[in-house]
Amino acid sequence: MNALQKLREKNISGKFICVGLDSDEDKIPPHLKDNDDPIFEFNKAIIKETKEYAAAYKLNFAFYEKNNLKGMESLIKTISIIPRDILLIADAKRGDIGNTSMMYAKAILEDLNFDSITVNPYMGRDSISPFIENPDKLIFILALTSNPGAADFEKLRLEDGTYVFQKVIEQVKRWNISDNCGIVFGATKSLELSENIDLFGSLPVLLPGIGAQGGSLEDVVFTFKQKKRKDFLINVSRGIIYKSSNKDFAKAAGEEIIRLNNEIKYLFND
Repeated sequence: MNALQKLREKNISGKFICVGLDSDEDKIPPHLKDNDDPIFEFNKAIIKETKEYAAAYKLNFAFYEKNNLKGMESLIKTISIIPRDILLIADAKRGDIGNTSMMYAKAILEDLNFDSITVNPYMGRDSISPFIENPDKLIFILALTSNPGAADFEKLRLEDGTYVFQKVIEQVKRWNISDNCGIVFGATKSLELSENIDLFGSLPVLLPGIGAQGGSLEDVVFTFKQKKRKDFLINVSRGIIYKSSNKDFAKAAGEEIIRLNNEIKYLFND
């Protein structure tokens, strides 16, 4: 089963939540900190309680790289316990000149065997070619991100009246020869989502920004429902993994993802 098939299988079964494992030792429950690898113990507990309900897991590399070798060991142990039928996304936002991107692609998609990765397209096609050459992977390319700074470049209006992020989406569709490209589109940009969803074509969409960043789950689901399409993931990080800071943190995470899935099901069927 390739990456896109994993995504579609989960969507068909009514699962749309991507659990963001942005695990920060300063924020995990205090009782875990005496472990040799507190981040892994935290992730292991979260995965145990959420894996039945998750459409994907997304590991933000910054939270692991900051702890150097120990952090990467935590990451490697974490990915080893995620069931292989669940899409595994490296939130690494890579993108560089060809040979450098080739090494990034090999390290993350081959050596670590992630199903998917986020990449930055702003250096052009040669900077992402090594990622999209593998038809079994799913490459999420930044289009319109959830942060306020997206307005600095992504929402610049061009002479023809279109925006930079729209040009990116159009280009990604041209690059999508192997049906293995998707886009990252911020859930905080609900107006832009509703105005541009027809532009996406068949591209799968990763939507960060629900919860702590202020994005509306209802707005996102309504927009996709109106167009009778799926192939999307709503990423939730802090809203799930830090639902509780007590010893019941994993149970609380499991209850929250069940609640979110039920809300999405209700919104689709309403």
